[in-house]
Amino acid sequence: MSKLKILVLGGHGFVGRNLTATLNQTEHQITSLSRADGLDLTDYASTEKCFAQIAPDVIFNCAAHVGSLHYVTTYAADVINDNVQMSLNIYKTAAKVCPQAKIVNLLSNCSYPGADNIQIESKWWDGPVHESVFSYGNSKKILYVIAKCYAKQRRTKSVNFLVPNTFGPGDSIDPNKTHALNGMIIRMIEAQKKGDTSFEIWGTGSPIREWAYIDDVTNILIASIDMSNDLLEPVNIAQNKGYAIKESAHFIAEALNFQGELVFNTKYQDGAPVKILDDKKFREFFPNFVFFDHKKGIAQTAAYYQSIL
Repeated sequence: MSKLKILVLGGHGFVGRNLTATLNQTEHQITSLSRADGLDLTDYASTEKCFAQIAPDVIFNCAAHVGSLHYVTTYAADVINDNVQMSLNIYKTAAKVCPQAKIVNLLSNCSYPGADNIQIESKWWDGPVHESVFSYGNSKKILYVIAKCYAKQRRTKSVNFLVPNTFGPGDSIDPNKTHALNGMIIRMIEAQKKGDTSFEIWGTGSPIREWAYIDDVTNILIASIDMSNDLLEPVNIAQNKGYAIKESAHFIAEALNFQGELVFNTKYQDGAPVKILDDKKFREFFPNFVFFDHKKGIAQTAAYYQSIL
């Protein structure tokens, strides 16, 4: 494998930070940037200057304006505006400055129709995004549309992955920014520190959700660098397997040795009973990929947050 110049956008975010750490163990030349470094992807001039200086061969697009369900609803206009503007600037700049570059995009599985229990790529456009993530989910659909239009006219190469709920070490501890499972771990650690005798979870705990451990996501992204297959059409990062919220909560309690009672507040309505991603298409491209054990992933994540909180 030849040495490549790789640019990670959103390099200080959860996926970007972990991806950069893994890429730094390779022989490639890695540059990881975000707004904290002075790169403003919503500004075309800033984006063009960055791409011209680096001339990347591969661009991992981990940049996003995102937050909790409450956040993306409250700031819906800002979320859609910033994410679409960033996507347009990334593709316009790449086509002009580094047309040989491959752009790898992370499309959240919240962009699937809200009514789907089993999320299958061929049904991605078959219904509206759930209202709770309307701004963010639709911004990811627009990103794909931009990628496809640039492939048609400019032959820009893109890889599009649909990524499930991700968890693991290295995420934010800000409740408005952290991912859902990491947030539950953080809340339980805080409850344990306060000596609480119970821990409340909204709903019955019965809904089943698919989770992706951060190491699996980064390894799949890196594997896509050398793939000659056309992955312009979105591909699930999928195990076709989920865990009840109640089961994951018990795994967290076991990992933390939390002695309190897990209380499921049934006054709050459950979401969809099942949300998992179909893995048929994923296995066509990654037939031998072995996903990290969910329980072990929770234990490692819990240990990480215990060490920093």
